[in-house]
Amino acid sequence: MSAQNTQSGKNDKVDDVSGIETTGHEWDGIQELNNPLPRWWLWCFYLTIIWGIGYSVAYPAWPLINGATEGLLGYSTRGEVAQDIDEFREASAARDAQLASADLDTLRENEDLFRYAVSSGGSVFRNNCSQCHGSGAAGAKGYPNLLDDDWLWGGSMEDIAYTVRHGIRNDVDDDARYSEMPAFGELLEKEEITALVEHVRSLSGEEFDAAVAAPGAELYADNCSSCHGDAGLGDRDQGAPNLADAIWLYGGDREALTDTITNARFGVMPPWGTRLTEAQVQAVSAYVHQLGGGEEPAN
Repeated sequence: MSAQNTQSGKNDKVDDVSGIETTGHEWDGIQELNNPLPRWWLWCFYLTIIWGIGYSVAYPAWPLINGATEGLLGYSTRGEVAQDIDEFREASAARDAQLASADLDTLRENEDLFRYAVSSGGSVFRNNCSQCHGSGAAGAKGYPNLLDDDWLWGGSMEDIAYTVRHGIRNDVDDDARYSEMPAFGELLEKEEITALVEHVRSLSGEEFDAAVAAPGAELYADNCSSCHGDAGLGDRDQGAPNLADAIWLYGGDREALTDTITNARFGVMPPWGTRLTEAQVQAVSAYVHQLGGGEEPAN
């Protein structure tokens, strides 16, 4: 197809085959026809503009320096969520009050309250504890596994609640659980630390060098037994780990044990009693207790 020039008396922007005006654009000899948009499409387009203007007037829409326009209806998705939360809290207020004052040692005897505690405690755990202990509570290096029965400070519900409430080795709560292992790298020679590592590995039944471990036994008795016990069974009153169960918070290979003895460890847990309600503390303690490693209260 071709277009006539202006000397022929015809519009040079009109296609001489279809008789439709072109846009004036041409690609490799192909011209673009300027067909009008369908009326239904135009009306839909105009309606979306009208709807958009109405929406921005009725609802929060335009960002400002310290917020956004509120809209004539004053609607807020955050406000709606906050209202839902308030309604839920109001509905569960009586149950939370009962849980907050419950004796954790006998909580299982109240089946309905215990189920409520575990259910709500799971939510508290996922929102606040899973970042360190993992979504499945299996822990990681430096973060205890909450599924087993190896507890530094005790595994009854009351013990767990105390740990959650006050934390460990933090400088915020005066009642935080506290213990501190010396950095023996400042007290012993490297050869002595190597001997200690071999002796500690022997306590847990792992492969060890008996010749190197022999002097380590005396070093252990002089430096470690006061906290970990003669047989390495630990002491929960001091938060001293059991060295005979082959469960290691920072690893039980020679390199990890050498690092632990040389530099010591000082893991910190915040006091959640300042961030959670007492009902939430009780609930998450019940949840953790029933994961598999919970212990009965001491008589």
